[in-house]
Amino acid sequence: MEITLKVDIRAGKGAKKELSALRAGSKIPAVVYGGQKPPISISLSEKDLIDARKKGGINAVLHLQHPKGEETVIIKELQRHPVTDRPVHADFQRISLTQKIAARVPLVVVGEAPGVKDFGGMLAHEMRELRIAALPTAIPQKVEVDISRLGLHQSILVKDLRLPAGVDVVDAPDHVVVRVSVAKVEEVAAPAAAAPVEGAAAEPEVASTKGKKDEEGKLVKETAKPGAPAAGDKKEPAKKEPAKKEGK
Repeated sequence: MEITLKVDIRAGKGAKKELSALRAGSKIPAVVYGGQKPPISISLSEKDLIDARKKGGINAVLHLQHPKGEETVIIKELQRHPVTDRPVHADFQRISLTQKIAARVPLVVVGEAPGVKDFGGMLAHEMRELRIAALPTAIPQKVEVDISRLGLHQSILVKDLRLPAGVDVVDAPDHVVVRVSVAKVEEVAAPAAAAPVEGAAAEPEVASTKGKKDEEGKLVKETAKPGAPAAGDKKEPAKKEPAKKEGK
């Protein structure tokens, strides 16, 4: 898209006071360079530039009209204020309408992928813009990426994109633009059993008891001594281990 803007030639040397006065009046200082002519300093309306970008996109062809003539350019760089995000300076590059130039075009996803909608997959954007070469008037504002037939574990490559006639792609044809993959579910590990603390007191051992009656017929609990043989068991004689020999 071609848009015409009126600009003014700046005679000053770009002093801070001069630039501040321009911005206070909603003007943007800028420079035009390239081609077979020397660079020139200009200023233009902030509103006009913003409207032109909204209307023609980031690669719009601009015809800058000033008292000394006209410049056919594209916006090479636009600097913005870090807090207000307002434009504070612009760089314009002269172009020829009969020669192809390099440009970056935004990639816009359209449609809804069945792999996401029906199978719970996750859409991953591998590329956000496409590098191309084309005549200035043939550069598209955007390139649409149709994902309406994209299933689970499927992807769209650069070579699958539909581009206008006369547009050459600079990016590799096998680069992935978008893909649908299985959403990863993080498994929460079960807490490990607490290791025994060294020096901690052991739980008391419950002694086994068995009842018997005293002479008066009352039930009395008797605690079995650790290691004592149970009733009816025969105590085996202790085996005598051989003595250890030292030396040869």
